[in-house]
Amino acid sequence: MAAQNGEPESLLPLTPAVFHILLALADEERHGYGIMQEVERLTNGAVRLGPGTLYGSIKRMLDARLIEESGDRPDPALDDQRRRYYWLTDFGRRVAEAEAKRLAGLVQQAQLKQLLQSSAG
Repeated sequence: MAAQNGEPESLLPLTPAVFHILLALADEERHGYGIMQEVERLTNGAVRLGPGTLYGSIKRMLDARLIEESGDRPDPALDDQRRRYYWLTDFGRRVAEAEAKRLAGLVQQAQLKQLLQSSAG
């Protein structure tokens, strides 16, 4: 999943799991289980990431520098020290934005082909 030329578009299209993880991290850092919960919440339960998919994707995303592991930990009395927290890098945000634009273009084409009702119509 490494960016071939440092351009976000070189990683597109993203897998659904990777895009959902990027969305889950777009507003705050989260640990793995928190990412799973946020993806489920954002999709009204339609998408549930299993541990294998989640942590395999996280490993590839770390390698591609889309996300980083946070060095900060909450108070050990309030959180399990084994948890790893992740946050979205600037490059990861640019990749997520590029994928969102790509998907919006597909939705626009689907509307033009009358596969979806236009929100304006």
